[in-house]
This record gives sequence, C-alpha cells and structure tokens, in this order.
Amino acid sequence: MPNPSQNYIQWLRSKVGHAKIILIFAGGCIFNEKKEVLLQRRGDSNKWGFPGGAIELGETPQMAAIREAKEETGLDVEAGRLIGIYTDCDMAYPNGDQAQSIVIAFELHVVGGELFCDKEETLELKYFPLDAMPPLFCKQHEDLLRDIRSQ
Repeated sequence: MPNPSQNYIQWLRSKVGHAKIILIFAGGCIFNEKKEVLLQRRGDSNKWGFPGGAIELGETPQMAAIREAKEETGLDVEAGRLIGIYTDCDMAYPNGDQAQSIVIAFELHVVGGELFCDKEETLELKYFPLDAMPPLFCKQHEDLLRDIRSQ
C-alpha cells in the first residue's frame, strides 16, 4: 500500500520499474463563454493537452478529474457528462516508463477558482477555439478533440 508521501504511480513503479503497465487517467474539457476549450502546456513534454491525470487509489474517475483540474489549472470544477473513454494508446515516457493508458474524459464545469500555472506540471494555460487547436501530445487527446468537435 502506498505511503502518504507517494502517489499510486510512484508506489506501483517502485514495484515494477519501467515495465509496461495499464494506467487509468481521468480529465476533461473546460469551456469558456466563447465555447473555447482550455488546454495546458505540459511540463513533462512541453506539448499541449487537456487537463487530467492518474486516478489515485480510492478515487472515482469524476473525483480524479476534479482534483486534477484543480491541481493543473487552479479552477474548481464539477464533472458533467461523460464525453468518452479512450483506450488506443501506448505511451513511452522520457524516463523509460512504459504504459498502456486509458483516459476517461468528462465535460468539466467551472464553479470557482482562478487560472494558475505551477510552472512545473503546467507551463501555460490557454483557451483555444475548436477550429484553431495546437498539436496535442497524444492520440487519445486527438480522439477526444475529434469527439468534442463532432458534438
């Protein structure tokens, strides 16, 4: 069982090293009043993506999406409808970790907070029109973008 100073992935990696594992992530789409979507420029890849992260032990996907949105954007959100579940992605991280990732994505509604970048996990936050999006960091985020564009 992870100790309080470790998150689930750190604990799991301490057991299996860089071996390929299945990881489940939750996150989503935050829209502004202009129907633009919020993206974060990620500290791990310097690429753009939707806010989200790994589900911790004891969390539901909705709880994880809400927590990750707060950690990565500074915004307080509520999880709305499920947009999709994205499974077609093998990831190789710069540190050598391998994973088959599953992403559960929700529409997230802002209820408070202020945009904030920690300059480590999140380098930049910006709202983009759906027809002028930057390249996204992985296929799952591209598939999510395709789905929100088609709704």
